[in-house]
Amino acid sequence: MQTLVTIFAGLLGLALGSFLNVCLSRWPVGESIVSPRSHCRNCDHTLAWWENLPLLSWLALRGRCKACRTPIPWRYPLVELIVGALWGFSAWQALRGWQGMDAFLSPRYASLNIANLLFNLGRKMILCWLLTALAFLDLENFWLPDWLTLTGAGLGCLFNLLHFGLQWILGSPAPELLRNGLLQSQRQQIVSLAVHYLLGILAAALLVLAVRWAYWLVRRREGIGLGDAKLMALLAAWLGFPPALLCLALAAVLGALVALLVLALPKARRQTASWSATKLPLGTFLCLGGMISTLWGPKIIAAYLRWAGL
Repeated sequence: MQTLVTIFAGLLGLALGSFLNVCLSRWPVGESIVSPRSHCRNCDHTLAWWENLPLLSWLALRGRCKACRTPIPWRYPLVELIVGALWGFSAWQALRGWQGMDAFLSPRYASLNIANLLFNLGRKMILCWLLTALAFLDLENFWLPDWLTLTGAGLGCLFNLLHFGLQWILGSPAPELLRNGLLQSQRQQIVSLAVHYLLGILAAALLVLAVRWAYWLVRRREGIGLGDAKLMALLAAWLGFPPALLCLALAAVLGALVALLVLALPKARRQTASWSATKLPLGTFLCLGGMISTLWGPKIIAAYLRWAGL
């Protein structure tokens, strides 16, 4: 069962990755993602159905347009592969250790188990799609559109608050818990978690704004865009505050490594005067950190806490 669901999720991810490529090509230039049909950006050749198959078409065409032989950018198969792999792995993680329907047949916890499974899987799949979109938009255009970051943050907030509500409604309805007052205590804890969760979203955005302000005080120029603060709010809305901090830490490490690689290039060494002004897409690094945190965040945080002795 786990293997079949993983394969299905991966194939669905490939299809949604192909649709995402259409969005990434048309959003920056203000074109509709509905019409016209998929076509070559160079010669306007309308693609046949077999030229739209995720990954397979790119391989069959050897990476070139059938009509004008213009090279098809690597971004197309890469986006499809990334979304397909992330969705497949998310499904595999969500169903890992699943023992079949017996895991859901307990009359006490069946609804809660199913809700948690669907929440975890849906959260990872939606967030991975959003992060892939934002990563490539920032990488190619230095653009993190508000309508995507703010809408994504609102969707994540709604998604998690709905989950808190389901925990409230479906939480252990055992009579002995009601008699002992434990259910009321559990519900108070859920409310407290929801409040801390909302404060975490605000804190994540303010953290990036504080770094942006500090950079401006030192350099007297903008170093971090407002879109990055909104992206941090999106990450906190979907993952919570501690995993969002992990995203920021991973983004800082990845950005530093890329900066060192850029500095190591001979061309960069010859242009040392302009190197400090080289723009790097922080949003892309935040999205990569978000993907890592989505899949392995709790394990990384737990390992760090053990290492730190906390």
